[in-house]
Amino acid sequence: MRRLVTGLALVLCASLAACATAQKPDPIEPWNRGVYAFNDAVDGAVIKPVATVWRDVLPQSLRNGISNFFGNFGDLWSATNLVLQGRPGDSLSDLGRFGTNTVFGVLGFFDVASDLGLEKHGEDFGQTLGVWGVPQGAYIVWPLLGPSTLRDSFDIPGSLAFSPASFVTPTSASLGVTSARFFNLRAELLQATNLLDTIALDKYTFTRDAYLQRRRSLVYNGNPPDDGSEDDAPSGANPYLDEMDPAATPASAAPPASAASAAGRR
Repeated sequence: MRRLVTGLALVLCASLAACATAQKPDPIEPWNRGVYAFNDAVDGAVIKPVATVWRDVLPQSLRNGISNFFGNFGDLWSATNLVLQGRPGDSLSDLGRFGTNTVFGVLGFFDVASDLGLEKHGEDFGQTLGVWGVPQGAYIVWPLLGPSTLRDSFDIPGSLAFSPASFVTPTSASLGVTSARFFNLRAELLQATNLLDTIALDKYTFTRDAYLQRRRSLVYNGNPPDDGSEDDAPSGANPYLDEMDPAATPASAAPPASAASAAGRR
């Protein structure tokens, strides 16, 4: 464990240095490819087989309920980030979603809020930093967590803190909740990753480019500027501050489905 923590710290330091000296989005590609290969091997040997059984045993309606349950807690984290982005109206909407689904949707297993027209925004701290002009930094593949960037990595602690597992004791029960979330999401990604295995000559490059493009789109709420720049937002600029009514800014799309090895992140 100590070696793993040390390795992660070294990668973060290397990424910070790369942000200051390199323009390409993947300056630590050798590390990333190694971790990607590790994640892919673990997925093929353990995670995918278990997720396949999970999908075959549990009906789709129950898997949807599990996804809704975890997504309900995600609405709280989204509401927090919407406040930080200067969008109080959208934040209240996500808080309304959480309250409605918790009370009337059996702790979120049923998405009553969407039926009532309350939109899900799915904001995270990586998007918040992007809105405030923080560059994305180096692309990073984390062990088991999967694809990220230096900027998006700062979202990981907050996402974990707003997970139901954080409110469950003892540790064994918390691990059980985390495992349910992990395998349920992986089961939902089986078809997508099977397609990736079929069409991608270089799965690593395909996953990296798709991740970076999707995250850039999310920062700009689906309307990124067509200027060819690598950064998600102009340095030091907050696009929402230019609007008279921040709450009127178009809502972002739902968070993307990560690669198979990222199933445990959100």
